[in-house]
Amino acid sequence: MLRIFSRGVAVATALFCGAALAQGARPAPLPQAATLTVGYQKVGHLVPMVQVVDELKRLNVDVKLVEFARYADARTALLAGSLDVASVGPADLAIALSQGSKNMVGIMGVGSSPKYVIGRNGVKLDSWSDLAGKKVGIAPGSAVWFQFAATMVEKNVPYNSFTEVKIQGGGANFNQALKKGEVDAIVTWEPFETIPVNEGYGFFARNLEYSQSQSVGAELGMIAATRDAATKNRAAVERFVWAYLNSMNQLAASPERFTEAIAKFTGLDMTMAKAVASPIKLGGVVSVDQIRRQAAAFHRLGVIQRDVSAEIGDFWDASFVRNAGGR
Repeated sequence: MLRIFSRGVAVATALFCGAALAQGARPAPLPQAATLTVGYQKVGHLVPMVQVVDELKRLNVDVKLVEFARYADARTALLAGSLDVASVGPADLAIALSQGSKNMVGIMGVGSSPKYVIGRNGVKLDSWSDLAGKKVGIAPGSAVWFQFAATMVEKNVPYNSFTEVKIQGGGANFNQALKKGEVDAIVTWEPFETIPVNEGYGFFARNLEYSQSQSVGAELGMIAATRDAATKNRAAVERFVWAYLNSMNQLAASPERFTEAIAKFTGLDMTMAKAVASPIKLGGVVSVDQIRRQAAAFHRLGVIQRDVSAEIGDFWDASFVRNAGGR
């Protein structure tokens, strides 16, 4: 797939500053109770989900949280209408549109962090050329795979120079494969990046950073809603966005509080939670232009069936953040 991507494609960089968004005043409670079913993943950058439930009760919005192991599963549930709101991958809007679904509305990003290939102790990974001949565990179609694959293209690293090992399921499966020596490296997400390092069988390959590709960028996730929720239940979704921003800003202002929240949210001990929290910068960095570039790049990669970059703007609603007092 990667070989058909034209090396001559030029893409501009337009990342927003990864800082927490401005916060408006608490909205009034809804005059009538509303319910939102929200899909999420138990990962560090989505810790603000911890606090939204109680906050929204005070705003007369009942939130039912549903946990998913991966973004792709939450995307499927959202498109099917089983969820009203969900945390999904930055590329999931383009994927949904390419599949013919017009039921997803992008609202905002959630955070960013450096992303490194995780190597198994004893494996040499000092440069991208060191991937040659290695077995690399990837989650096909995942947000981190998109970041990794786009970086390979931009650095002119032949994707077939290493052996791609597709790993299904949650991040623990990646760690198990690395620990057993079934793969030489993994491309995964937190806290499953930090776990091998802290447990002594893996390392961050610092020279193999893949979160800064021009076509994909550094965004870790995205909050999206169904079109029905964004229109018919808009007042409740607006309050959800306000509560999420409120929680995110509180956590971004206090590394200690963020660490404690990660520990509570994920079940990690405080030492591991601190390591996971350290590189994460809460606050979305994704933009409509970035998602357009992703859509165009993934079409050229052969990952999505058609180029939907021209349609992205019709399915991104920045007014939720603006109405919540965000920039």
